[in-house]
Amino acid sequence: MKGKTIVFDLGGVLIDWNPRYLYRELIPSEKDMDYFLDNICTSEWNELQDAGRSLEEATSILIAHFPEYSDLIAAYYGSWQKMLRGSFPATLESLKKLIDKDYRLLALTNWSNETFPIALELFDFLHWFEGILVSGKEKMKKPDPAIFNLLVKRFHLNPSETLFIDDNPQNVLAASRLGIDTIHFSGNSQLIDQLRSRGIDLD
Repeated sequence: MKGKTIVFDLGGVLIDWNPRYLYRELIPSEKDMDYFLDNICTSEWNELQDAGRSLEEATSILIAHFPEYSDLIAAYYGSWQKMLRGSFPATLESLKKLIDKDYRLLALTNWSNETFPIALELFDFLHWFEGILVSGKEKMKKPDPAIFNLLVKRFHLNPSETLFIDDNPQNVLAASRLGIDTIHFSGNSQLIDQLRSRGIDLD
């Protein structure tokens, strides 16, 4: 695949993001924290912001439904940066090696357009990519085929010469159905093995 394009997901692959990092500080009981994140500030609710809904609207809607949790709901985006633990050093090292080998590198991420600028300030390596497609800006998100088609069109990609790396199996399946080669990421060692099987040796 020398000279081909490699597209990285960000959260779960390069960036360690988890709401529990914040809410462990705010909700002492693990059981109560799980209830809050499973039933109030759910991943499905957060994903609508990834698809372009404003943080203000999302917060207001949820507080109207659950006024007894208003402070905790407001903290989700009010203290959002505390959900970021940092980068995954091993995967970041693999990214550096791919840059050194002159692969074309892009990123495709489900991320709110309002919080992504914070990530751009915190993580210098995001500026290593030739381009990043952010779902919240485009108002569509993975695994919608439309966002993969947009990626292909915007960056003039040949799907058969493109490799997509993501930790979400639904996203991987959606990309593969469009003829894009995929790696379902489960860790850096597995990533290295999968790259090597495609003739991409990072040594």
